[in-house]
Amino acid sequence: MSDPSKPATSNYTAENIQSLEGMEHVRMRPAMYIGDIGTRGLHHLVYEVVDNSIDEALAGYCDTISVTINADNSITVMDNGRGIPVDMHKKEGVSALQVVMTKIGAGGKFDKGSYKVSGGLHGVGVSCVNALSTHLRAEVHRDGKIWVQEYSIGKPLFPVREEGATTRRGTTVTFKPDGSIFDTLEYSYETLAGRLRELAYLNKGIRLTLSDVRNPDEEGNGRSDTFFSEQGLVEFVRYIDESRVPIIQKVIHMERTDGEIPVEVAMTYNDSYNENIHSYVNNINTHEGGTHLQGFRRGLTSTLKNYAEKSGMLEKLKLEISGDDFREGLTAVVSVKVAEPQFEGQTKTKLGNKEAVAPVSQVVSEMLEAYLEEHPADARQIVNKVILAAQARVAARKAREMVQRKGVGTGGGLPGKLADCSEKDPFKSELFLVEGDSAGGTAKQGRDRTFQAILPLRGKILNVEKAMHHKILENEEIKNIYTALGVFIGTEEDSKALNLSRLRYHKVVIMCDADVDGSHIETLILTFFFRHMKELIEQGYIYIATPPLYLVKKGSKSEYAWNEEQRDALIAEMRGAGQESSVNVQRYKGLGEMNAEQLWETTMNPEKRTLRRVTIENAAQCDHIFSMLMGDDVPPRRAFIEANAKYAKIDA
Repeated sequence: MSDPSKPATSNYTAENIQSLEGMEHVRMRPAMYIGDIGTRGLHHLVYEVVDNSIDEALAGYCDTISVTINADNSITVMDNGRGIPVDMHKKEGVSALQVVMTKIGAGGKFDKGSYKVSGGLHGVGVSCVNALSTHLRAEVHRDGKIWVQEYSIGKPLFPVREEGATTRRGTTVTFKPDGSIFDTLEYSYETLAGRLRELAYLNKGIRLTLSDVRNPDEEGNGRSDTFFSEQGLVEFVRYIDESRVPIIQKVIHMERTDGEIPVEVAMTYNDSYNENIHSYVNNINTHEGGTHLQGFRRGLTSTLKNYAEKSGMLEKLKLEISGDDFREGLTAVVSVKVAEPQFEGQTKTKLGNKEAVAPVSQVVSEMLEAYLEEHPADARQIVNKVILAAQARVAARKAREMVQRKGVGTGGGLPGKLADCSEKDPFKSELFLVEGDSAGGTAKQGRDRTFQAILPLRGKILNVEKAMHHKILENEEIKNIYTALGVFIGTEEDSKALNLSRLRYHKVVIMCDADVDGSHIETLILTFFFRHMKELIEQGYIYIATPPLYLVKKGSKSEYAWNEEQRDALIAEMRGAGQESSVNVQRYKGLGEMNAEQLWETTMNPEKRTLRRVTIENAAQCDHIFSMLMGDDVPPRRAFIEANAKYAKIDA
């Protein structure tokens, strides 16, 4: 990716750095700049720094990026790009490095001569990371010299200074997030690995390495992975579909880089009943879609429909083919590069640029048409899949009408098992999906009837990963979930779209036993929500309850523990210093082992409980994991368990 024919610094100097505004507001309102101050915001700091390195790669000056999680949960990001300019910035009167690190919105990406396109959702740059870090060190290798500056809470500790000679080039940034700002300071290896893997697929030829030195093994080695892709989106689609059964031989790949908006698409068909399209703009996951996705669907539908009609395969079909019939069993990745992207939607991840529709539609139409002509066997498989999808859609519509005929959202046709709350404002109402009738009965006794509703679920719900849509809607437990929530399914444009206008609860809590079966049921429910009610997850309405694992008792004193560390600390505390005395530990294997009062106090009381909100950090990663865990293909699941078992905590 790095182009040795280009001068190391090109015309990238202090004059290319534009300072847009001050950054005093960042610490006062951090969520405005990085989304939130929880886990997502903490990881977003890393993405902002990595985005700068990716921009260098897109410009052709960088091909290696490494990220290290240090022992103290600080982060080091190193690249082999040109290095941030260190010469004097005329307007600011200080080094350009200091401007980049201390001025919000300052950077080369705002100067079209430096970067044609650039990544980063918020575009706030590394200065925001600096403002939210107790300490940051920037080290630049440029023009044979090493330049360094360090900062505390965004303020320079000394002017940029030279610290020796070097034969390499690039920028190294090490930062420690501020504990007074963030709710947590612990980085997730899996979350960072998911994003770096995604970036490797989206930017073929770039090598990204993630290392974690926090918990070295007996030989002193930490965890490490390298992500590199030669084929880019083709390999991305293969990764996502690893556990699915393909119905065509190849991944269809389309790429055009000569227009104003470069377009790359990879797609394939499998024997599943789900549509899985992942779209990106400048490496940003646009999970709300937008104009580029509109262009993809337009090109796909028109081309396949024309081919199917010409082939004569639709002549005996008495059904009208609809747009989403062409997308059942489809896995696709759509990536575009837009110089000035306009984002819309609730989370600003929906592309609004109208000029993106035509290029994507044209690329898909031309290249898909060529593929179908050259691969007639694959073409027949795809059209047969479309015909089956149309027939299943009619069956699903009848099943859907049966669900919605009950009077969804009116209160008249609610499931008999549902113990509803008296509150009618969805914002104030909670629905607990409880594993088993027994625990459901306990929860009904222990709840606050004003705002908490209980829906017991009997046994393991249907595995939706392997079921046709109409079979899902015919399942009694799933019908009860739809009816209790009050959501509608299907629109004129999309027969599987979700209508949330009559959603009855803005907090849906999955409450299962803390054992293997409970975890399996929890995964089945999460799979259902991810595949068929993803909007609820995206809007932050889905939660997982965390009942305690232990009750530690000594005499009349008793305390709850949610993990082994808390349990051991309570045992030590109750025994007293150096005294051996009887401490009883009860391990809760199911919700039914607690009475109504205990369940309320530990798991349902808003003042004391801990709920884990379900979020989608990386949709493609979730897609891959759910299909692997819940699909039919055993080897990938076994490999996943073997690879990750050493990172799991096993409770004896």
